[in-house]
Amino acid sequence: MLEELEIEGHRTISSQGLAHQSGVTSAQVRKDLSYFGNFGKRGLGYGVTRLRKEIRLILGLNRRWKVALVGAGNVGSALYSYKEFRRQGFDIVGVFDVSPDRVGQKWGRDLTIRHVDDLKEDAERMGMEIGVIAVPARAAQSVADRLVAAGMRGILNFAHRRIHLPTSVALRTVNLSIELESLAFAIKVLAKPTPDGKRQRAR
Repeated sequence: MLEELEIEGHRTISSQGLAHQSGVTSAQVRKDLSYFGNFGKRGLGYGVTRLRKEIRLILGLNRRWKVALVGAGNVGSALYSYKEFRRQGFDIVGVFDVSPDRVGQKWGRDLTIRHVDDLKEDAERMGMEIGVIAVPARAAQSVADRLVAAGMRGILNFAHRRIHLPTSVALRTVNLSIELESLAFAIKVLAKPTPDGKRQRAR
């Protein structure tokens, strides 16, 4: 959001403006930002460029992160091709799989798909810190265990199953099926007329 405002030439934004964009109250915006410092000026709002830089610093996005992607199938290929990762500071520097048909293939100009058995050695050598799981659900836990053993500090899981990690490793799971189910329910709510004959709005 802040990046878009900066591109559009906005120099400042008020807490009300941030609240409108974020779907929360302006008081909540001010309270949340106050935990990390004093970024705005009363009556003037927040400098867009400074606030974007400060938030990136808070989120750990002021540096580049080396990412290991396990799974070179359709999901893995789509994730590797997603340019926004690199633009936001996440570099997929290693791709791993177990399929003989995929191991050894070239992705891009200088990345070769490696066997998952090479994960630990490559991760240590290249300093990978984030692992991405893009394998079938049945293999997700074993891949997670390998990523932990390889020294990953955080794991992003795209497999449709719950995985268990040590408390020292951060985990985020992206379940696209749940998101689609939520969207289907929202559409159903929108289509349901109210007693006055108008259609409801999904929140």
